[in-house]
Amino acid sequence: MLTFQELLAHLPVGAHSNDNPRLTGVASITDARPGELTFVEDRRWLAQLQQTQATAVILPLDLELQLVAKERGLAWVAVPDPRLAFALAINCFYQPASLPPGVHPTAVIDPTAQVANGVRIGPHAVIQANTVIEEEVQIGPGVVVGPQVRIGARSILYANCTVYERTEIGPDCVIHSGAVIGSDGFGFVPTPDGWVKMHQSGRVVIEAGVEIGANTCIDRPAVGETRIGRGSKLDNLIHIGHGCRLGAHCALAAQVGLAGGVVLEDWVVLGGQVGAANQLRVGTRAQVAAKSGLHQDVPAGTAVAGYPAIPLPLWRKAMAVVQRLPEMYQTWRKLKRDEQPGQ
Repeated sequence: MLTFQELLAHLPVGAHSNDNPRLTGVASITDARPGELTFVEDRRWLAQLQQTQATAVILPLDLELQLVAKERGLAWVAVPDPRLAFALAINCFYQPASLPPGVHPTAVIDPTAQVANGVRIGPHAVIQANTVIEEEVQIGPGVVVGPQVRIGARSILYANCTVYERTEIGPDCVIHSGAVIGSDGFGFVPTPDGWVKMHQSGRVVIEAGVEIGANTCIDRPAVGETRIGRGSKLDNLIHIGHGCRLGAHCALAAQVGLAGGVVLEDWVVLGGQVGAANQLRVGTRAQVAAKSGLHQDVPAGTAVAGYPAIPLPLWRKAMAVVQRLPEMYQTWRKLKRDEQPGQ
């Protein structure tokens, strides 16, 4: 619990009211109760702002919304990015659960592993030979860390994730439960007698500040590395094929699948269930709509959609036509009948 004015010390301060109610938590604008803080991104939420039971609100730089908040007696602050300010406000009321200090007695740690000060290791975790775990890392229950792995400072590995040999994880990363980092890439050579496995001798490198969602799998290649660039965010249930390279600050929604050797440059955004074929390159700040299929490179700064993916403006026109196909078909049938009198 803290006062509104105390909260402002943690936010990018703009114009604000002089009210100073005590705040007990945060909530969405439709679910907020007295004592709670909420936020509004733009005027689309004007009706909800007029009805919310919240005590305080974070607003955009919009004088009309500020006037409504004043009329309703709400404590308010106006900032350029209300969603960002709300994210910072949540940190004042909530901190993720953490493991207790120290190493649980049921954890199995190879004598050759190097474990730094402040590391927390949960029950039944396994740390294999010649692994290096840096300061303040948290390794949850049932996590398996293979040999010759390096985990950077302050990273968190949640329960039951698996890190294969020689993987490198940078500082300040988060890997959620069930994720598998460094499993074998899908490398098999066809012969008349069947498939011959090509051993995957490469490794996976996760750069600083990456977050990897639950049950996401990142494969290592036969040679070289699969690399996830700094600050990138991967949702749950994603597959990153062997030899893929993601640039900095990419964002991939759930169920994205990248075949081997795909390159995403910096700040690429892929919607849910996007699939990409082998060896594609997606340019910097390109965006791909959900359920799209990529079969060729995507230029930097463009937005595409559909299967196969085409430029977004063209896809929207095509979808408008698709909705009229039944009507167009009936028109075509009528024209055909008119061309053949007497039938």
